[in-house]
Amino acid sequence: MSDAPRAIKLDVLFNQMPDLGASDLHLKVGNSPIYRLAGELHRAKVEPLTEKQVYSLVEEWLGKERMAELHQKGSLDIGHDFSRGRVRVNVFLQRGVISLAARLVNEQIPTLEELHLPPELARIVDIKQGLVLVCGITGCGKSTTLASLVDMVNRKYRYHILTIEDPIEYLHKDARSIVNQRELHLDCQDWADALRAAVREDPDVIMVGELRDEDTFQAGLVAAETGHLVFGTLHTSSAAGTIGRILDLFSPDKHSLRRQSLSFNLKSIICQKLVPSFRQDVAVVPVVELMFTTPSIRKAIEEGKDARIGDLIAVGREEGMQTWTDSFVQMIRNGFVEKKVALEFAPNKDALEMALKGIDIAQRSLG
Repeated sequence: MSDAPRAIKLDVLFNQMPDLGASDLHLKVGNSPIYRLAGELHRAKVEPLTEKQVYSLVEEWLGKERMAELHQKGSLDIGHDFSRGRVRVNVFLQRGVISLAARLVNEQIPTLEELHLPPELARIVDIKQGLVLVCGITGCGKSTTLASLVDMVNRKYRYHILTIEDPIEYLHKDARSIVNQRELHLDCQDWADALRAAVREDPDVIMVGELRDEDTFQAGLVAAETGHLVFGTLHTSSAAGTIGRILDLFSPDKHSLRRQSLSFNLKSIICQKLVPSFRQDVAVVPVVELMFTTPSIRKAIEEGKDARIGDLIAVGREEGMQTWTDSFVQMIRNGFVEKKVALEFAPNKDALEMALKGIDIAQRSLG
């Protein structure tokens, strides 16, 4: 890769990312600037950065006031526009010194097809009211999936779309809808307060970056109950596990009421993970567990039989649902993922092996 410039400034390094085809930039004391290319980290061919250099370039970029906030909180999330694009930046302290990770954000919001997501997700944009959750670990593409869905709504309906993000990643331009985007710590100070205020701002669709605590989730549920379509994210790895994670936000005495509310208002759960791609032109692809709330799933949620949700997804293909195994099989058959890679990442390796042999275990009795 080409050398990084001698006179290092953050915007100079950010501007190199499109030329290099880099998805991420890392700055760490004692290392040269590090770029992620096709999923792998590569050091620039320059002298390692000293602690003083990293501190100075971050301070010049942030300013003294936000530097004080960084030292108080330990980390900051920031959306930043530079001359050739936009990055999502996390500046953080590690072992008492500053490190930085920046993700290049595509200026064009990708479509479901471009993201290699299942076309059944398009059904979600026609939901008029309720809660839709996009779930997965950090860095699995939740924000991009949400941006794609919001963009579809923007282009299809005459709505008011309101987003609450930390930070804003994709910038939406008004199409048939109008889109207002609020950034935490810039336009509002608290997730729950911003959500409660949102229902007084005449939205049709609300997108909240993270439903992280009881107050925020409760505000999201209230918004869904009062006739809005609410998109949100959670750090969970399965549809069944998502229900338990939601209940963990509340005290046990509230679980029964929350289950009843979820059974009526939860419309879909999208769980995804990124897997290395076999194709040279695609670095990673998403595999997806997709749930729509059918009467059977609604009953399972209300009765506390979350363990049955995986099986109900498996027999719900006609409703557009798919299991992790379904998704891995499709990616293998489409030439995106090698079988050995799929078996490494699949939650149920035995089910995947059997499905690839043509044995459909999803139709087994639900008991």
